[in-house]
Amino acid sequence: MRHLPDPAGIMIVTDAWHAQVNGVVRTLSMLADQLARLGQRVLVVGPDRFLTLPCPFYPEIRLAVAPGRRLGRIVDNFAPDALHIATEGPLGVAAARLARRRGWQFTTAYHTRFPDYLAARTALPRRLSYAWLRRFHLHGAGTMVATVSLADELRARGFSNTLLWSRGVDADLFNPGRAIDLPYERPIFLSVGRLAVEKNLPAFLDLDLPGTKLIVGDGPARPALERRHAGPRTVFLGTRHGPDLASLFASADVFVFPSRTDTFGLVVLEALASGTPVAAFPVAGPADIIGGATPPVGVLDEDLGSAALAALKLDRADCRRFAERHSWASCAALFMRHLVPIRGRGPAPD
Repeated sequence: MRHLPDPAGIMIVTDAWHAQVNGVVRTLSMLADQLARLGQRVLVVGPDRFLTLPCPFYPEIRLAVAPGRRLGRIVDNFAPDALHIATEGPLGVAAARLARRRGWQFTTAYHTRFPDYLAARTALPRRLSYAWLRRFHLHGAGTMVATVSLADELRARGFSNTLLWSRGVDADLFNPGRAIDLPYERPIFLSVGRLAVEKNLPAFLDLDLPGTKLIVGDGPARPALERRHAGPRTVFLGTRHGPDLASLFASADVFVFPSRTDTFGLVVLEALASGTPVAAFPVAGPADIIGGATPPVGVLDEDLGSAALAALKLDRADCRRFAERHSWASCAALFMRHLVPIRGRGPAPD
């Protein structure tokens, strides 16, 4: 097998990029930064370089329109040694089509359970979505997935050559030293993430818990959730970033993660790095991250309220020590090992 040169030119094509706020964007941003620190030549190609239209279900997410020709020029100008296609949207499809036309190898990643998200909004059967995704990913040399359970799930659906690629956390930004006194009744139960139907927020908001629930994030479900739940003990704070977000993580008593569909959950590691224990359902993602932790740093239970109360008793120092074992540097190094050389280059199509 041919190896990449050192340094290598690594092109990452993604439909999820700034100014979107989600786990995929955070992952790719941290990855690109770490790759650059390793001395690699990195180019992230996102929708910001193209004419875009709003996504039908998420108008704040912009999708590239007919990106093929411009993408070909960008590829030729950069001359990558390796191509990684991070998403299955218009840009990802155009990049895969270009690579196949030129006889290039490339890797892909499976970040999001789109079949579940589509099923929650439309009548499209999951089997059709998975069939399309399977064809898309099988054209690549390998599909990177965040957890063992997700790899097992995809293999059961006919996906071959899955590659385990875990995630990291910025332990300098997210740390217990950023805790502040918040003006809310304790205990404080925090949730951070996109306010959308697939995040299963009512499972948290409907709980009868003492103290205060803090909701950080924005999204299409926010107006309806605020109308139903907002009050002195349930506070919607909107989107927060950087040190402001890190302070909320460190100042909460428990981080509650109600999603059943996330493929990983970066916010789980960010909470733990902040010294905040986690309560979640025993599903893929949180179970992969903390299910086997000794000593425990979270509680997984189908009774999310019981999990949240039990998590109050966990040692915050244990949470921090657990998170410190997950670095973005090791994440980037593993990503590099999974990349494949594109092997050949040809002229961009007219």
